[in-house]
Amino acid sequence: MLGKRVTLIGLLQAAAIVTILFSVVTSFDFAHRNIELFSHFRLQYLAASLLLLTAFAVFRSPVYIVLLLVTAVFNASYVLPWYFGGVAVEGDTTLKLLHANVLSTNDDYERVFELIEMERPDVIFLQEVSTDWRDATAQLRGDYPYHHVEPRDGNFGIAVFSRILLDSVTHIDSPPLSYPTIVATMTVNGEALTLINTHPMIPLTRSFYEARNEQIQSIAGLVKQAQGAVILTGDFNTTVWTRAYRELEESTGLRNSRRGIGILPTWPTFMPFAMIAIDHALVSDDVGVVETRTGPRIGSDHLPLIVTVAL
Repeated sequence: MLGKRVTLIGLLQAAAIVTILFSVVTSFDFAHRNIELFSHFRLQYLAASLLLLTAFAVFRSPVYIVLLLVTAVFNASYVLPWYFGGVAVEGDTTLKLLHANVLSTNDDYERVFELIEMERPDVIFLQEVSTDWRDATAQLRGDYPYHHVEPRDGNFGIAVFSRILLDSVTHIDSPPLSYPTIVATMTVNGEALTLINTHPMIPLTRSFYEARNEQIQSIAGLVKQAQGAVILTGDFNTTVWTRAYRELEESTGLRNSRRGIGILPTWPTFMPFAMIAIDHALVSDDVGVVETRTGPRIGSDHLPLIVTVAL
């Protein structure tokens, strides 16, 4: 029995050391792209530190209790602010947007259509739109007569469907990989509104990491040039914990619609305990956020993001 107890404590100690180490080191996400890859799991680090703190409290281990308490507070300083500080909603007109990375290889089209029928969004953004998805979504054009579809081989096709008149809609080939970004404008209450939807590269290698950052920087440039209010949505392939994301907010003045609501992880659906929030909706100061939430599974590795704003 003693041997088993020592082994259990040893495993808990190893888990505690790993949790403390990753919690601290990942706060330097800007130091190296590999560190950034582990910075996305701040919510998991908080949960692990709290669970381990409870375990060591049971075993009455004061050193680990103190270390894990400090670690839990440290992680909470990243996570908890997202659950507070929401901006008061103002505006006479509401607009519901649905953003969904549908997964190019997913052929469960009906689940997406059922979600659209249930939510009745005013504007739909779809990502990873292949030629098959282009053909399947043609049936949306009756209810959503204003649309722009740019299918691509691989995972970076994109589309927008709107039931509200779009004053303009196009896509640009964002640098450096020429992945398409949707840019659309509409008029709401006599004021201009710019809608941008983008999908940068997943940063698994150095070149992909640099490409993702460059595309995000280019999107910041689009936001700065936009007239009127702005709503920026997309699978950014980054969480709010990274320098790339922080610089996007700082340079544009946009705020994440999650503020005051919570983290809302969106990917990967096949590994729920490791899910992170890489799908985002950011809005300018003149846009109020009524609601932000994730939708049900649609056969993709992402959950859809549903955002209602007030203008």
